Amino acid sequence: MIKRFDVGQRLSEMAVHNGVAHLAGQVPEDGTQDIRGQTRQVLAAIDALLARAGTDKSRILMAQIFLSDLDDFSAMNEVWDAWVASGNAPPRATVQAKLAKAEWKIEIVVSAAAG
Repeated sequence: MIKRFDVGQRLSEMAVHNGVAHLAGQVPEDGTQDIRGQTRQVLAAIDALLARAGTDKSRILMAQIFLSDLDDFSAMNEVWDAWVASGNAPPRATVQAKLAKAEWKIEIVVSAAAG
């Protein structure tokens, strides 16, 4: 069985199947903030979605981070390092990408063990 959350015409924010929560790319709500602020927003959105699936950041299986500018890598990592569950840092990839809105500096996709 597949359980979808916040289903829209184009995408769902999350789907849970076979004990794994797959999140859509999470982006900041306030694109006027710097990379630290935008990263905090995105990580908070991830926390909220994972909680709805009965899981949390300590159970993330994989993270994919998209930055509009790799010059933001160090500042993003400061926020990430403070957030990531100690002893449970997931496999991760970080790439530079042109994001859908010019004001977005970051988008993060994760999957996590759920249930």
